[in-house]
Amino acid sequence: MHLMKKIVVVIWLFSNIALSQSYFPIDTTYTIQSVYKKIKKKYPQVSVAESKKHENVIQIKELVYKNIKDRKLHLDAYYNKNNSLNPAIVILHGGGWNSGNKSQMEVFAIEMASKGYSCFNIEFRLSPEAQYPAAIYDVKKAIQYIKKNANKFNTDNTKIAVLGCSSGGQMAALIGTTNGNPEFEESDKNVNYSSIVNAIIDIDGILAFKHPESIEGTVAGLWLGGSYEEIPAIWEKASALNHTDRNTPPTLFICSSIPRFHAGRDDMISILNKNNIYYEVKTLNNSPHSFWFFDPWFDETITYTTQFLDKIFKH
Repeated sequence: MHLMKKIVVVIWLFSNIALSQSYFPIDTTYTIQSVYKKIKKKYPQVSVAESKKHENVIQIKELVYKNIKDRKLHLDAYYNKNNSLNPAIVILHGGGWNSGNKSQMEVFAIEMASKGYSCFNIEFRLSPEAQYPAAIYDVKKAIQYIKKNANKFNTDNTKIAVLGCSSGGQMAALIGTTNGNPEFEESDKNVNYSSIVNAIIDIDGILAFKHPESIEGTVAGLWLGGSYEEIPAIWEKASALNHTDRNTPPTLFICSSIPRFHAGRDDMISILNKNNIYYEVKTLNNSPHSFWFFDPWFDETITYTTQFLDKIFKH
């Protein structure tokens, strides 16, 4: 009888735990393999970049940086074993604001960590779960978490770069150009650390949603909450170009050979030039979108990223 009671209690506990967990819609259409199958036809020499073994890299995964009721948001940390405080890279995956996940940037993060950087792959809410600006709030909260816990990850919290690919690149640029802007942060009186970043790396992400070079439509509208005709002010506000000014940090643009993913870049560069802000543009000739996942472009992307950040943070 006592055994039966214990079994009933255990079942009750597990049932209640399961019911208390927050479930949210997930779009799994954007994966490294789905992109590989798509571009393999045009680029038969392509191969998925594989992680190398680096004995100097520590990995800690699924750290909770934010709680939203029953929903927990996580990040994965990859940092160098050296005893010095290293610059940090906050890494945002792509997937059209509605798909993808943080693990897709693991190979990239490990490689950069081996070169003396603390890398953090961020989980943020996507459009099936929450529309703009939820993801921006999430990443800025992650930056605050990283700064608060910097010593745990051998991190210098005065040297933070935000890096994103595709839609993540758009987000990274927006996050960097809205440094210190309270409209892009959730109010929290308990936070003692800022979300300000010191460098932007935009890998094939647009700088303006509505622009002569842009062809953004339905997917962007799902994230922003409607079409440009319905909510033009939101489309403009979510565009990094419209926030670029003298306070924008040094910026690296790593670009594919596809013009639509550079929408607004040259206009942003004009503003950076006007304000004497350092920037670099690196274009990978004859490259597809999502090139950062694949050889022969992976190493080149790592090289450009390292050279830029070494110049900004180490030299």
